[in-house]
Amino acid sequence: QGQLVESGGGLVQTGGSLRLSCVASRAVSGIKAMGWYRQAPGKERELVANIVINGITNYADSVTGRFAISKNKVGNTVYLQMNSLKPEDTGVYYCQAKAAWGDYWGQGTQVTVSS
Repeated sequence: QGQLVESGGGLVQTGGSLRLSCVASRAVSGIKAMGWYRQAPGKERELVANIVINGITNYADSVTGRFAISKNKVGNTVYLQMNSLKPEDTGVYYCQAKAAWGDYWGQGTQVTVSS
């Protein structure tokens, strides 16, 4: 229903960078945290990074030092800066918001890293 709208995916070569954005609509109230998950073909969805409303961040070991998650002051927009991309970073990236009334998910944006 478009409550989380993602953008910024695409095709990039190994070593390149991409920046993902996710905007939560007004229908998503009481956001406590936002984050990014990814799902590679044939694999389960996994956490990439998340950020709590107070700014505390958490990263998967595989992306630490290469990815950076941030949010706007209002707390309804989250960004994922992805640097030094590798082919194993390829997958569909989903935005998630943990809110007062439950969890919300975006529809996903494809990230493809060519070798």
